[in-house]
Amino acid sequence: MAGTGLEVMQRAVPMLSYEDVANAAEWLCRAFGFRERGERYTESDGRVTHAELELDGAQVMLGWPGPDYQGPARHASGCEDARRWSAVPYIVDGVLIYVDGVDAHCERARVEGAVILREPKTEPYGRLYNAADPEGHRWMFMEALKG
Repeated sequence: MAGTGLEVMQRAVPMLSYEDVANAAEWLCRAFGFRERGERYTESDGRVTHAELELDGAQVMLGWPGPDYQGPARHASGCEDARRWSAVPYIVDGVLIYVDGVDAHCERARVEGAVILREPKTEPYGRLYNAADPEGHRWMFMEALKG
């Protein structure tokens, strides 16, 4: 915000729900290269209910909405409709993050156990791949084409 002394912030911040925010945050850092920013919100029983991650300026928030929540993978395991619509390799609901070196990024994610839904491929708008994390959230990582 010009003239206010406040840092310009990302104008849209994805907020993803997880059954286990602490494990999700740690895995996303290892597999996709995020880093945690700020403090985690932790309940008195030790459950992490909120974490903020950042990757080269892209912020993502993780949260726990309560004990009845099921991540996409667990939901699809018990729901035929969800199983059918999640059978496609595309981003049904998910996050797009721009990265440098998309092929190396994909290999890092694969080594950490990401489900690679679409291998790196060059499209007219960039080189990209799609992956799912352990709870079934879908991510697209794209490298802009140069030139």
